[in-house]
Amino acid sequence: MNIVNVSPFLEETPVTASAPCRIDMGGTLDIRTFYWPLSWLKPCTINMALDMRTTVRLLPYKPDYIKVSSRGFDSAEMPIHSVPFSHPLGLIFAVAYYFRAGGLHIEIESASPPRSALGGSSVAAVALITALAGVFKQTHGAEPLTLPKTALLAHAIEESTAGVPCGMQDHLAAVYGGINRWEWQENVNMPPFRRKQLISNEATMDFSNRLLLAYCGIPHISKDVNGVWIRQFLSGETRTQWIEIAQCSNRFAESLERHDIGEAIIAMNREMGIRKTMTPGVLDDLGDELISAAISGDCGARITGAGGGGCIWALGEPDAIEHLRPFWEKILSRREGARILDCGIDPLGVSTHS
Repeated sequence: MNIVNVSPFLEETPVTASAPCRIDMGGTLDIRTFYWPLSWLKPCTINMALDMRTTVRLLPYKPDYIKVSSRGFDSAEMPIHSVPFSHPLGLIFAVAYYFRAGGLHIEIESASPPRSALGGSSVAAVALITALAGVFKQTHGAEPLTLPKTALLAHAIEESTAGVPCGMQDHLAAVYGGINRWEWQENVNMPPFRRKQLISNEATMDFSNRLLLAYCGIPHISKDVNGVWIRQFLSGETRTQWIEIAQCSNRFAESLERHDIGEAIIAMNREMGIRKTMTPGVLDDLGDELISAAISGDCGARITGAGGGGCIWALGEPDAIEHLRPFWEKILSRREGARILDCGIDPLGVSTHS
């Protein structure tokens, strides 16, 4: 293995890249296990990039080694040729290994809580790929990565090391930012995704007033819930439910595009109800209370990602969201670490600077 020690370049020019995390509707449909059999429904996933960004800094380190430091994880350093992809920071090691980059200290700083179901690990991978691609462009004249190729590479590396099927929506939100509808591959001759912007960048600040995001104080492990959903779907046990989830996601996207928040809320709450019926474990008692309070207050509410801990987000008219906030704050106050996360829509995707 020819290791490329990047420390001499980084000693002169440390590199930083950042990308946004996301909230979502219709997640799981971005996993090919679901979108290929359901292609006749044109399943979609909608996500909204948040201005809580994950920042990756590349700093020089000793030759042939890589060190990773990230809040919520023990720092780890390994020889680049033997980094373990099964490590809690394995995705980051895998990206560095793909580039064969040694002499590297990767610092990761996230504005969102660790394992909060906002796509954090995928976001870090996108930011790291962007940063390393920039380094190799300057040092070796490598071709720059386009936005689609960045998302596809981040997804491919994550899925190859995760040991389970992975969706692509986290990578796409990190790369592109904003509020988008993602339609998935319908046949082998098409690109794997199509993007449709639902809310203009100029309107995102106003739309932020219609959102509320709560961290439930318990980290999540997405592959556990996704694993249940995949097994159920493959067995045929929940095929009807996933058909309706795909229909709800399309209805949500169409409603959002025409600024019909009321219809979007109906679709959102129905989709959440189906998921809860299939897997009650996606919500604990506190999460249940948050969802119920939102519905009682004429809002929609949904888990982020696969649930099972992490965050819950609400959608409503600005007055309804402001009315909901103190109710959620009271519920969250009962658990240490649980809280409202103040955030808005980030219209910008991944960016880098030296």
